[in-house]
Amino acid sequence: MQPKQILALLFAVNLVNYVDRQIVYALLPLIKADLGVSDARLGALASAFMLVYMCAAPPIGYLADRSSRPRWIAWGVAVWSVATFFSGACRTYAQLFLARSVVGIGESCYGSVSPSFAAEHFPPEKRGRVLAFFSMAIPVGSALGYILGGVFGQSFGWRAAFAIVGLPGLFLAVLASRLKDPRPSPASGAGPPGLREYAGLYRCKSYLASTLAMASLTFCLGGLAVWMPSFFNRFWGMDVARAGIVFGGVTVAAGLAGSLLGGWLGDRLLKVTGKAYFLVSGAGLLLAFPAGCAAILAPSLELTLAAVFLTEMFAFLNMGPLNGVIVSVTAAPVRSMAFAANIFVIHALGDALSPTLIGWVSDLWGLRPALLGSMAFLGLAGLLCLWGAKYVEADTAALGPPVAEDSYA
Repeated sequence: MQPKQILALLFAVNLVNYVDRQIVYALLPLIKADLGVSDARLGALASAFMLVYMCAAPPIGYLADRSSRPRWIAWGVAVWSVATFFSGACRTYAQLFLARSVVGIGESCYGSVSPSFAAEHFPPEKRGRVLAFFSMAIPVGSALGYILGGVFGQSFGWRAAFAIVGLPGLFLAVLASRLKDPRPSPASGAGPPGLREYAGLYRCKSYLASTLAMASLTFCLGGLAVWMPSFFNRFWGMDVARAGIVFGGVTVAAGLAGSLLGGWLGDRLLKVTGKAYFLVSGAGLLLAFPAGCAAILAPSLELTLAAVFLTEMFAFLNMGPLNGVIVSVTAAPVRSMAFAANIFVIHALGDALSPTLIGWVSDLWGLRPALLGSMAFLGLAGLLCLWGAKYVEADTAALGPPVAEDSYA
C-alpha cells in the first residue's frame, strides 16, 4: 500500500475504535433503567475499560517493539470487535463489565502501535497534519458512537446497538493484516531496546510534558464523553436518541475543525519555531477552560451548545501536535513503548478515574457541580504544554536527524 492508503485504512480503523469505545456512553440511560445501577456503577463501567486498556498497553508496546506491528493492529481490531458484539448478549452488570474490559485489551493493541506506524510513512514536516488527520477519527468516531448508540438504542434496545456496531471491525482486521511494517526486524539491524532506553523516555522533559498534558486533558474529556449525554438528558429534557445525536453532532463538528486547524497551524508554525506544536496545543487548552465552564453554567440550551462546540474545538487543536511531539523526540525503536507508556499514564491519571469520580460527586452534589470541577484540568493541561515548549527544541536536536526506520515515500 501507498502511504496515503495506509493512512486512510488506519483512519478507518481508528474511527471504528472510537465508535465501539464511545457507544456505551450514549446507552448509559438505557442500561441504568434496565439493570437498575447507580451513577457510580455506570461510571465504573467506563473506568473498567480504561483500567484494562492502560494496563495492557505497556506489555503490548514492549512486544510490538520486537515483532510485527501490523499483526498487533489486526489482532487488536478483531478482539475488540468480537467483545463489542458480545456486549449485546450480556444479561447482567457483571457480564457487561467483563465484556467492556475485553474491549480494552483489543484497543490497547491498536493504540500502542498505530500513531507511530502512521507517522513513520511521512516526512517530519508533514507529521502534524498526518497525525491530525489520523486523530480526526476520535471526534468523528465518538460522534458516530453517540449518534448510533442513541438511534439504535432507542429503536432496538441497548443490546442490539452493541451487536450492530461490533461487526465492521472484523472486515478491517482482515485488511490490517495485509499491512507491511516499514521498520527493519531486530535480526536485520541493531538489537531490540532495553530498559535503559525505555527509562530514558521519562528523562525527556518534552515527552513528559506532552504526556502529562494529555493526561490532564483526558481527565476532563473522558468525563465529558461519559456524562454529557446524561447532562443533556437531565437538564435539557432530551431523550436518549436526541441527546446522542446533539452531543455527537457538536463533537464531530468541533473535532474536525479543531483537529484540522491544529495540525495546519502546528506544521505552519514549525517553520518558524520548534516550539510550535506545544504553543498551538497550550493556547487551545487555555481557551478551552473558560469555554467549558460556560458550557456547564449556560442558562439556555443554545448557549450550552455553542460553548460545548468552542470547548471541544479548542481542546482538539492539540490532537495532531502533541502526538507529533512524541514522534519527534523518541527514537523509532522505542516508539511503540513510548505511545504505550503514554497511554498508560494519560488514562491512569485521566479517564480511568474521572467517570467514576464525576459519578461519585454527582451522587453527592449533582451532575452540574461535578462536571464544572473537571474543567480545571483543561487549564492545567495548557500550562503543562507551555512548560514543555521550553525543552522540545533541545530534545528534538538531541535525537538527531531521522534514521532509516523512518521510511516514507
